[in-house]
Amino acid sequence: SSSEGFGIAEKILLLSFISAVILMAILGNLLVMVAVCRDRQLRKIKTNYFIVSLAFADLLVSVLVMPFGAMELVQDNWIYGEMFCLVRTSLDVLLTTASILHLCCISLDRYYAICCQPLVYRNKMTPLRIAVMLGGCWVIPTFISFLPIMQGWNSIGIIDLIQQRQFNKASNSTYCIFMVNKPYAITCSVVAFYIPFLLMVLAYHRIYVTARAHARQIRLLQRAGNPQEPRQALTHRMKTETKAAKTLCIIMGCFCLCWAPFFVTNIVDPFVNYTVPGKLWTAFLWLGYINSGLNPFLYAFLNKAFRRAFLIILCCGDERYRRPSVLGQSVPCSTTTINGSTHVLR
Repeated sequence: SSSEGFGIAEKILLLSFISAVILMAILGNLLVMVAVCRDRQLRKIKTNYFIVSLAFADLLVSVLVMPFGAMELVQDNWIYGEMFCLVRTSLDVLLTTASILHLCCISLDRYYAICCQPLVYRNKMTPLRIAVMLGGCWVIPTFISFLPIMQGWNSIGIIDLIQQRQFNKASNSTYCIFMVNKPYAITCSVVAFYIPFLLMVLAYHRIYVTARAHARQIRLLQRAGNPQEPRQALTHRMKTETKAAKTLCIIMGCFCLCWAPFFVTNIVDPFVNYTVPGKLWTAFLWLGYINSGLNPFLYAFLNKAFRRAFLIILCCGDERYRRPSVLGQSVPCSTTTINGSTHVLR
């Protein structure tokens, strides 16, 4: 969609907002990648391979996709040619879809880690399977991005409409228009959003139920085994359970808030004769881009180990934030962590 109709004041606000989004995405995702590269303990956790690959995908979105979209909005014109428009659009679909698929893989990894026995998790999440899942996150999006877009499959039947919107005779402006026909809209939306969304809902619902069950078991065992135990221990576990539930709600809430409006509109627009206003398309698209800046906060900043690694990097290796020695510490024999919230399992 184009930025036709935006006034000067609106463009200044847009540029300020977009610059903040791009900067947040670049710095946040770079920090995640550097933290895992420097911290040996973070590299030992399987989930972090998905988080690093996710950060790389989001970093590419903020470097290769967002700036060109921002320049078109501000200039109210596309000056880079038709071929680069296709390349930029293909990169947009590829990288945003890869980002969403990574979120789906993270939810599945945590489902196996928390809802299954440790042996089942080790058998399921082998290095080979992790490599295959990561490869799928990058290969699958090519079949709904570069392949159909460069071949023009998305524009079959609507070429005349696309050409009309590419040129504005009144202002003598050219726009990088990406419109999709009904088959492509449905296929792309299902692969890029609806299937991952369904899997994430099922996985995180199961994680939430399991976490609550673990907390209830802990409370019952404590009451049966040690009636004199201080209430502070129970209060701490209640807070842990609540924090885990809130974290899962935040993750799904942000994901839905950022991407649902775009993909719902993406399917609806072809069936209402492409009458969705351009400004609404722009708003929904950038709302989805914001998710690339939020992911480092949701999947890393909420994790205590990542926060410690970030503080070490930002504070130039300050010894106050180094991981304490495990000698002399009392560690539960079986624990599981949900986004930095530790649950004791018996």
